[in-house]
Amino acid sequence: MEKPFFTLLKNAHVIAPEDLGVKDILIAGEKIAAIGSDLSLPGCYDCTVVDCTDKYIVPGFIDAHVHLIGGGGEGGYATRTPEIQLTDITTSGVTTVAGLLGTDGVTRHVASLLAKARGLEDEGITAYIYSGSYEIPTPTITGSVRKDIILIDKVIGTGEIAMCDHRSSQSPKEAYQQITAEARVGGMLSGKAGVVNMHLGDGEDGLKMLYEITKNGEIPKTQIIPTHANRHKRLFKECVKWAKQGGLIDITSSVSPATGSVKGLKPSEAVKQALDAGVDISKITMSSDGNGSMPIFDDEGNNIGVGVASQSSLLEEFRDMVQKEGIAITDAIKTITSNVARNLKLYPNKGSINKNSDADILVLDKNLMLQDVWARGTHMVENGKPIVFGTFEKRY
Repeated sequence: MEKPFFTLLKNAHVIAPEDLGVKDILIAGEKIAAIGSDLSLPGCYDCTVVDCTDKYIVPGFIDAHVHLIGGGGEGGYATRTPEIQLTDITTSGVTTVAGLLGTDGVTRHVASLLAKARGLEDEGITAYIYSGSYEIPTPTITGSVRKDIILIDKVIGTGEIAMCDHRSSQSPKEAYQQITAEARVGGMLSGKAGVVNMHLGDGEDGLKMLYEITKNGEIPKTQIIPTHANRHKRLFKECVKWAKQGGLIDITSSVSPATGSVKGLKPSEAVKQALDAGVDISKITMSSDGNGSMPIFDDEGNNIGVGVASQSSLLEEFRDMVQKEGIAITDAIKTITSNVARNLKLYPNKGSINKNSDADILVLDKNLMLQDVWARGTHMVENGKPIVFGTFEKRY
């Protein structure tokens, strides 16, 4: 399907994430060319016009924690989760992903992750990766985290490195400190974020190690993005304290009591609690853990299998932030767009509706249900259904 060079979205309520009111948006190729009122093009231009009356336009979601080539495996070989497919991503409102490995850095490889990211880019979205996995020393492509970040365009940091978890390497403070320093310097030398995506388990030590490796002030707290902050109520309280002291926290949208995490917090409620406790909205992000493994429990709490985390939880929790928790839509949307883009040094090209930014655009109805998705100017989802498919996906 050939896309017209110009697409004009008319009469939408634009949340950029600032509330711009009702505006028109002109897409030219992969970019936003103009935002304004009563925009039009001369008839000589090939332009598709889409009426967005009574609908919201928001930036495409940035999911900074996705197992692009699958994750899991802790229950044996049969519990390794599958690769993610393009329409799983786009129908969740996600237009940019950052992929990573998890527990398994032996049968899954950073080079394969890189290839998957490049494939997803060929299929229409934007994709980055982290170098590494749970363990320290962590697997890389070039032999070091620093070199991977500097030399490989798609590598924006390292992760997910595990701490406070029985699946971690149980490494000393110096090992965590060194890998964070490697990522930081790699980022500085390449103009990238160089962040550490730090997996938090629910062990008793909590954030103790994070305080240890940042206490002398040489490594800023913002170099580390501790994720799964809502997996345990006790851990979440520590994360709130960390964020109030200038650190970042990442809430996992697929972690919830309803999905089997009985000690965890529902993501939308976690955001509300953090805000009520005085955490600045700029310190909070949300990611899906998409295609990571999730335990399935019966009514008596017995583990009966393994499920797969879905990116669709991002959209569901965004909706609940606004509709159930009363969080302003302009704040809720930041947790999955502009805040993520700033943390990963992708802003303002990503995570915002601005002239000259990438045309990553979602159209939502007034109930915040997904209607349309444009990724880098290509119409990927129409009326809630995918219209662009991955190479090996069925066309419905």
